[in-house]
Amino acid sequence: MTTLAYPPTRTVAQMDDYHGVRVPDPYRWLEDVDSPETRAWIEAQNALTESVLAQVPARAALRRRLTELWDYARAQTPVKRGGRYFQFRNTGLQNQDVLYVFETVGDEGRVLLDPNTLSPDGTVAVTRWSVSGDGRWLAWAASSSGSDWLTWRVRDVATGRDLADLVEWSKFSPAAWAPDNSGFYYARYAAPAADRAYAGVNQDQKLYFHRLNTPQAEDRLVYERPDQREWGFNPEVSHDGRYLVLTVWQGTDVRNRLFYRDLQTGGPFVELIAELEAAYDFVGNDGAVFYLRTDLDAPRGRLIAVDTADPDRARWRTLIPESADVLEAVKIVAGQFVARYVRDAHHELQLFARDGAPAGEIALPGLGALHVLDENSGLTGERDDDELFYAFHSFAQPLAVYRYDFRRAASELIFAPSLRFDFSAYQTRQVFVASRDGTRVPMFLTHRRDLRLDGQNPTLLYGYGGFNISVLPAFAAGRLAWLELGGVLAVANLRGGGEYGEAWHQAGTRQRKQNVFDDFIACAEHLIAAGITSPPRLAIEGRSNGGLLVGACLTQRPDLFGAALAHVGVMDMLRFHQFTIGWAWVSDYGSADDPEEFRALYAYSPLHNLKPGAHYPATLVTTADHDDRVVPGHSFKFAAALQAAQAGPAPCLIRVQTRAGHGLGKPTALLIEELADIWAFLIHALDLEYAPAG
Repeated sequence: MTTLAYPPTRTVAQMDDYHGVRVPDPYRWLEDVDSPETRAWIEAQNALTESVLAQVPARAALRRRLTELWDYARAQTPVKRGGRYFQFRNTGLQNQDVLYVFETVGDEGRVLLDPNTLSPDGTVAVTRWSVSGDGRWLAWAASSSGSDWLTWRVRDVATGRDLADLVEWSKFSPAAWAPDNSGFYYARYAAPAADRAYAGVNQDQKLYFHRLNTPQAEDRLVYERPDQREWGFNPEVSHDGRYLVLTVWQGTDVRNRLFYRDLQTGGPFVELIAELEAAYDFVGNDGAVFYLRTDLDAPRGRLIAVDTADPDRARWRTLIPESADVLEAVKIVAGQFVARYVRDAHHELQLFARDGAPAGEIALPGLGALHVLDENSGLTGERDDDELFYAFHSFAQPLAVYRYDFRRAASELIFAPSLRFDFSAYQTRQVFVASRDGTRVPMFLTHRRDLRLDGQNPTLLYGYGGFNISVLPAFAAGRLAWLELGGVLAVANLRGGGEYGEAWHQAGTRQRKQNVFDDFIACAEHLIAAGITSPPRLAIEGRSNGGLLVGACLTQRPDLFGAALAHVGVMDMLRFHQFTIGWAWVSDYGSADDPEEFRALYAYSPLHNLKPGAHYPATLVTTADHDDRVVPGHSFKFAAALQAAQAGPAPCLIRVQTRAGHGLGKPTALLIEELADIWAFLIHALDLEYAPAG
């Protein structure tokens, strides 16, 4: 590879003092994404990246093949409300999925909401939605250019027309309909200053009630805690309409508080769980008895019953005890508890009677996972109905939708996609890797059945490892192009995630974060030792917290990888908490404001551990100028520092998407364009040949 001439990046004499340690921040000015100088820098960097990718002959063919692979009809899990079914579908290349409504399973139905009509380029997405209990009203929230900011509207399901209602400046909140369907509860922030909408700190969330056919200015303030600026509120109305249940979250801490208000008698909120001691998820209730999934005294989860009329903890009852597998979620359908478990990083479904007695299982189609949406737990069904819907997929199995009939105790396939791809030629298997301290780390491998163990297979290792998030088998059409390259897809389940419960999560947080990087490095070393690949053919990839993972591992072991893909990563571990919702991540990362935690953060912060004169692997950093979750300054500063430090010939590039955010709601056209560039970069970096199938 020829050493590139990178665009010049100005440095400044910014020096910060952290507990007596002086830390330079020469690229601080790049945090201002809207300054003319930063915009010029973005333009120059994008031009350089484009000039490199334009030299990859396979790039155009990759775009064509990805377009073919993406062009298949797909559907999500239907949701039933008031006797109607609601389901998102896509004919194939539509930029955004379209919401349909229908009366009977199997009917074609009619379009209720087509987000593709909201913007000419598909960058306005519907990212949250909620149907009233009677099925008459749809509250839907639009997000523009990938931002976390939500704008709520209300649509009449019968006519398909929107009311005049407009609710703005909501973020991180569902809509919970009142029992009489007169309006909904939601949480929002104060309107930000015009120049701080994408960077200002998000605190002081408040809970409001919006009544239909009224202006937002008349929304009723339901709850606020000015003495607790970091608290956030997720409202939910119980199935019987009696209780408004409030999950009170604080940052990304998996622990939460749980309050409720009796809507029949009124009065103040009752603080059922008043302290951050454990996770509590409201599952449902029978009168005053609340069912809660919790990890209190059960790191892998259990289901308890709490009588709110007599809430003394001595009388809490365990209905589903902790087991060897993680009880991830519970839903009441057909009068039973449907429990979603994670076993060795894949899903299983178990049934329990209301007294907690085991009642069998719902067999899933293989080693894979349910498709979990924001609106539900991956399981949809009415409490008193006799049907349950779920969608299942795996790395080499596209998302299919099933209906479980409780009367027959059997599942039926109601939607199966059809792709022009030979899935029979590929297999997924699971291996377990010993990390540096001996911890057993699972890893999925997907590849051709006739894989040769000659150490020359191009391999993409993906990881996340944070925030109690489990990385389970999931289908992505774009990855099929990598498999057609002869590539191996390796997905690691690292500490910091939720695959084995809260103890597994905590083992990858704060001063223990290095465990996550050690797990990932151990997985890379296993792929090499097993003869699957070698460092020149091994690429690593991660997004968001996974971008941090990639940044940390490429600075710690640059010799181990041939390429690195760092998407929207948290790269400056000393300043992340000073932007938008970054403060919320302190529960996982710790804070540089604390002397002990500063030392741990400084030891692995990707931005601060680049060494001038080192030979780093080919690296593609990707971000977006509207990312208001992990602000793009992280990626800008890291890319500039990496280019300045690189002494080897491997390219270190950054690709900045405009009119896009953290990734949620990104239109199909942009996804295909971005992924074609990513695969083209890996072909260039790993010296691969590409002969498109199809």
